Amino acid sequence: MFSNSASRLCAVSGIVICLLSGPGASGKDHEQTLFDKAPWTVAFGLGYVKFEGDEEVEDGAGFSLRGGYDLNEWWGVEGNLLFAPSLDPRKFNDDRFALNSEIWALDLGADLLLHLRNTDNLRWDPFLAVGIGFLFFEESLGSGKTVFAVDAGGGLQYHLSDKWALRGDLRTGIAGGDTEAKLIGSLSAVYRIGADLPMKMNVRAGELDSDSDGLLDSREADIGTDPYNPDSDADGLSDGQEVDRYSTDPLNQDSDFDGLNDGAEVLTYRTEPLAQDTDEGGVADGHEVIEDETNPLDKSDDLMVYTLYIEFDYDKAIIRPDDYDELDVISKALMRYPDASARIEGHADKRKTSKRDYNLTLSTRRAKAVRDYLVDNAGFNENRFTFVGYGFDRPVAPNDTEENMQKNRRVEVYIRKDGQPASSDSERGGTGVEATGISESEPEIEGDPGGNSAPIK
Repeated sequence: MFSNSASRLCAVSGIVICLLSGPGASGKDHEQTLFDKAPWTVAFGLGYVKFEGDEEVEDGAGFSLRGGYDLNEWWGVEGNLLFAPSLDPRKFNDDRFALNSEIWALDLGADLLLHLRNTDNLRWDPFLAVGIGFLFFEESLGSGKTVFAVDAGGGLQYHLSDKWALRGDLRTGIAGGDTEAKLIGSLSAVYRIGADLPMKMNVRAGELDSDSDGLLDSREADIGTDPYNPDSDADGLSDGQEVDRYSTDPLNQDSDFDGLNDGAEVLTYRTEPLAQDTDEGGVADGHEVIEDETNPLDKSDDLMVYTLYIEFDYDKAIIRPDDYDELDVISKALMRYPDASARIEGHADKRKTSKRDYNLTLSTRRAKAVRDYLVDNAGFNENRFTFVGYGFDRPVAPNDTEENMQKNRRVEVYIRKDGQPASSDSERGGTGVEATGISESEPEIEGDPGGNSAPIK
């Protein structure tokens, strides 16, 4: 009886090990390639056996060790060993046979596994299992010192990587001549031997598409995407769709840097994922959707936008006289529309030394400086303005060259001619920071805190 539980425990651990070492978080096809180079698995874990009430020993826990071999993507065989170091004797009220002290038990068994993987999520690997085993008790029980058992059940394993998986099992079985029933549960870890060695590609393996995203594994290796994740950048489009259908970057959620994920542009807003301003109305698609609540497919409702490349001194938010002319353009636009309101946004570039919180604060101070200039020098009521700083969270170009970083160091002014107040950052769920009680200088780090020490013009 316990042998059943023991074997089940071993089976469970073995299964867990197989899972950990199995398709390695990828899936059916991935595991199939692993079969060619690393079919052997080792599992170790803990289990618990629950006996029928008339068994001579109490329920108990044990340690299991299991070795497995994958025959193919569906079938596997495992051998198990379970050692229960201490099983307490069960107390009975009648005169039936009972042990006087605790005993150990050793279970040896073999199992056949059938995997039922779902191709939509190959990390999860449910399976069915049947097995046989022999249990050796330290002392002879009612069924003797050696008991034969059969069991059946199933389990679920989660592949963490090519080498490791986690697994849980639940089995029931019959053991001994009196057909005692047992219930066994276990948790295990699985390790695939040799899964970390370089894989030898062959014709069969080279034609695999392990994550079913439309790109062969060999092609994904060239691109740099994850061959076991159908959506490497988690933007809502599969890697195959991005590469072959939309020509977007499968490693960048926002290929055109307009503030909207590629998947949202294609599936929700029907905008062009490679054009920052689909309707060519002057405002980026993301700003229309997130801040303005205008239609990114209709340019007639676009706000007026002015992008200023103002030169600030290092770690300062003081506008230089050389930049007054640019700000006067904003003043004239606001004068033409007495009921207009404006939203001022500060942005920064990102370098290796850049700190996010610092740049959020600095960009907010600079947006506020623009607001203050328009209020103090042009006489506008400050209620017509809102301002926010986004640091380097909203680039319009990758921060990979000096030219692109200069594009990202900017202040943008959005004018709503109808006089409705611009949406606040908190209302739209943004990540900007408002300037409240900010000091003029915050030398948090040595060197360039946000890529803003160089002139912006």
